[in-house]
Amino acid sequence: MGFRCGIVGLPNVGKSTLFNALTKTAAAQAANYPFCTIEPNTGDVGVPDPRMQVIAKIGKSAQIVPTRITFVDIAGLVRGASKGEGLGNQFLANIREVDAIVHVLRCFVDDDITHVEGKIDPVADADTVETELMLSDLESLERRIVGIRKRASTKDKESLAMLPVMEAALAKLTAGEPVRVLLKGMPADELAILQGLNLLTSKPVLYVCNVAEADAATGNDYSKAVAAMAERQGAGSVIISAAIESEIAQLPEAEVPEYMEAVGLTEPGLDRLIRAGYDLLNLITYFTVGPKETRAWTIDKGTKAPQAAGVIHTDFEKGFIRAQTIAYNDFVTLGGEVAAKEAGKARDEGKEYVVQDGDILMFKFNN
Repeated sequence: MGFRCGIVGLPNVGKSTLFNALTKTAAAQAANYPFCTIEPNTGDVGVPDPRMQVIAKIGKSAQIVPTRITFVDIAGLVRGASKGEGLGNQFLANIREVDAIVHVLRCFVDDDITHVEGKIDPVADADTVETELMLSDLESLERRIVGIRKRASTKDKESLAMLPVMEAALAKLTAGEPVRVLLKGMPADELAILQGLNLLTSKPVLYVCNVAEADAATGNDYSKAVAAMAERQGAGSVIISAAIESEIAQLPEAEVPEYMEAVGLTEPGLDRLIRAGYDLLNLITYFTVGPKETRAWTIDKGTKAPQAAGVIHTDFEKGFIRAQTIAYNDFVTLGGEVAAKEAGKARDEGKEYVVQDGDILMFKFNN
């Protein structure tokens, strides 16, 4: 299981440059004019996880298979997108198809690169895009709720369950707030209904502050303002220099550490973005290890063992008996499965076991 992140933002904020760097391709044309990107470009990349190298060496695995993340480079939104401005309807439809929104904000000054709003103000830029998403959701909900209200008046059970959730979402949008503010603490049944509505502003958001190379390690006043905004919203934020990531993408792997040290970084921006994305979506990773391969599997935090097994194959979940479980630290410290068993650190867990991040699992199931 991977996840799809839609890269959005105003034109000329560095979306396509970031996409190219992250996916190490030149699939998205990066040029200094609005609507350079029309059709969404998609890039599928392995999720970097240094733990895999460690456990693969211990397990003497022939290959390493990371989990995957898909980035979708969506064309620049502009004011009026919800009304179809700037190919807005197409762009908004593309956003509906992703799991999370990676919102790139311009946090650098460069007179050679035009800004569609005529000034550098990342918080205002974020408000512009958020407003268009809210207006689109508002129009969608107002249209759909009419039929739900009618059916609810006839005591239709499904409509009676949906109506209060839709009313709450409509109230937030009318007040100028995104639907995602409702998610925290919402009962599971209502949460399922809200997520089923597939509203744009119900999707989690990660703000990416695209800074100049000189600010990549520390950020700047623009990125600080974005971080404060993200904290108020309960969203995530990360600082990245798309220009530096482009350089890293073109370097031989052996030269990357030296280059990063020269620019004051300890890791590529992709690693930070992935971790922030995982936190945003409450995802964790477990591993399977053997002579053939060490493989990473992504699951939702709180997933129980049978459902975690089902990520590998549905038959594993259907016929689940138990899961041999070794914590990552125990596997590494003791030197593998055999030593972990001898030390009593390989546990047999049943159907109620909640998988932890970094667990090394082996499932037993009925065929």
